[in-house]
Order: sequence, then C-alpha cells, then structure tokens
Amino acid sequence: MPRAGLSRDAVVDLALGIVDDGGPDGFAGLTLAQVAARAGVATPSLYKHVGSLAELRREVAARAVRELAVVSSRATVGLSGADAVRAMAHAWRDHARTYPGRYAATQVGPDPDAPAHAEHRAAAAESVAVAVAALRGFGLPDDGVVDAVRAARSAVHGFVALELGGGFRMPQDLDRSFEALVTMLVAGITALSDQNS
Repeated sequence: MPRAGLSRDAVVDLALGIVDDGGPDGFAGLTLAQVAARAGVATPSLYKHVGSLAELRREVAARAVRELAVVSSRATVGLSGADAVRAMAHAWRDHARTYPGRYAATQVGPDPDAPAHAEHRAAAAESVAVAVAALRGFGLPDDGVVDAVRAARSAVHGFVALELGGGFRMPQDLDRSFEALVTMLVAGITALSDQNS
C-alpha cells in the first residue's frame, strides 16, 4: 500500500490481516514493524495514524469485538431461548475459526476507567447486549443473565481455544462434541432459570 493510501482505518485493516495470519497467537505478537512492512513504509510513518502499539492494539480489539457483535446479532435475530443460544454459540465458533487472530483480540477486556479505552468499551457493550438479548428468552433476572452470559462465553471460548490450539487429538467428531457442549450449556441456563422462577 503506498504511503499516500495510509489512514488510521487502513493501518487497523493491515493489523487485522496480520493478526489473522498469525492464528490464535497473532494478536499477542502484533508489532508496529509488521504493520509498517505490510504497508511498505518505515515504522515511524505509522505514528501519523496511531500513537503507539498499545493504541493500535486497542483499535484492533475494538474492531474485532464490534465485528463479533455484528456476527452474533445476525445469527440470533428473530430467535430466543435455546435457539438463540445455539445460534450464538455456533456464530462465535465459526467466527473464531475463520478469524483466529481477531477472535483472540476479543478476549482482551477494555479498562473500565481509561478514557483511551472508550471505543473498546462501547464495542464490548454492544457485544454483551447481543448476548443478553439472546438469553432474555430464559426469563432470568439481571444477575442471572450476567451469570449465563459469562458461562456461555467461558464454555464456548474454552472449546474454541482448545480446538484452535490443537488440543483435541482424539478421532471423534469435533462438531458432535461442540453440539454436546451447547446442549449442556442450554440445559444449564434452563436450570438456572428454573431456580429463579
């Protein structure tokens, strides 16, 4: 990309490509030198667009979280209860397998107090709102919804992290195992709902 074509968005786009090319470890290994090399410029040229690697990482994380929120929203629109949870879980897994570096970036939470993290916090709030909407069909109280969102995220993330990291070496079908996980997740959220009714 010629120097004249660089912008803040273009730098973030290049960084997103780099983190995905690096797989699940791509986000952790992101450097300004990599972005500059891909852009065909010297590293100091990037400082016209991003102030630091930390700032670029925040931008990448915010964009990745926002993309995952859009994917989740599209998957769950018009659904509720178990159907919404199933659709959301599959959307998360599919997105993580397609964009492993971006998915890794979604696991970094924004600082709740730092002004520089405002965009990342807004993206995270959108993502949580989609998950909350998907779980509303279970009739959980607010605290119960938070518990269910955390459980769903933890369960799917654990599976995806093991899958992307090559942690499942047994010959049994991974898709079947993921379906079993989602079935157990739905059963657990249903049980949580029954406790609160």
